[in-house]
Amino acid sequence: MLRYLLTLSRPRFWLYTAGPVLVGVAYAAGAVSDLLAPLPALLFVYFLLPANVYLYGINDRFDREIDAENPKKSGEGSPEARWRNSSMVTAVVAAAGLLGLVLFPLTPRVAWPYLAGFFALATAYSAPPLRFKARPLLDSLSNGLYMLPGAAAYAALAGTHPPAAALVGGWLWTMGMHTYSAVPDIEPDRAAGVDTTATALGEARTYLYCGACWALAAVAFGLLDVRLGALLGVYPVFLLGTVAAGVDVDRAYWWFPFVNGVVGMLMTFGGLLGLVGVLP
Repeated sequence: MLRYLLTLSRPRFWLYTAGPVLVGVAYAAGAVSDLLAPLPALLFVYFLLPANVYLYGINDRFDREIDAENPKKSGEGSPEARWRNSSMVTAVVAAAGLLGLVLFPLTPRVAWPYLAGFFALATAYSAPPLRFKARPLLDSLSNGLYMLPGAAAYAALAGTHPPAAALVGGWLWTMGMHTYSAVPDIEPDRAAGVDTTATALGEARTYLYCGACWALAAVAFGLLDVRLGALLGVYPVFLLGTVAAGVDVDRAYWWFPFVNGVVGMLMTFGGLLGLVGVLP
């Protein structure tokens, strides 16, 4: 059961929710001592594992029929697992979500909209009646949920909202990332009658959509710091390179945890070096 729950939580993608917390903390900290405060550590731990159990548990629960046709969830040895219809699994997923409510009284009110947004979108993305993941464009837009933990961490530590350009850039990045990840699911989703941005656009136009999202994200971050803009420029270049080289999307899709990890690490280091005065 523990192995199943870990697989359900997508360990390869844990940093997609916890990584933004590190970035947010690095840029919100006013002193090195802020990095050692209990609240940033608590946010990081929650968004590393419990949040992913809830997010992907809800997803798998309401995708159980669709996943029967999805080759990414082929069973034993697969990087993702099909939903195990068990009352214990349902209870653990619900408990992981309820645990997040503890964060509200521990954080300042300025962080609450970002926390609330994460839980609302994490639920509405997969669960009816809204089920954004089966609504073209809304499936992409709703994946801004992945940058909300970082916004919440920034707000909790700085006591103010993150810069608007960072919010816009982060949201656009998640839109591109989500829609690219849906390309391998185009045929299974069509077979199951599920409409997504990727199924509506088709593979070629989906690449154009993702490239546009990532390019605009780079521009938004560039308004904050040209170095951040250049760093985010890696994504449209990577996309263009893999498509031009004929790399199969099912293969390139699994390279992104590494790419995202490196980009996130460099963003975090940049914030920390600025904090200690090494970088302007």
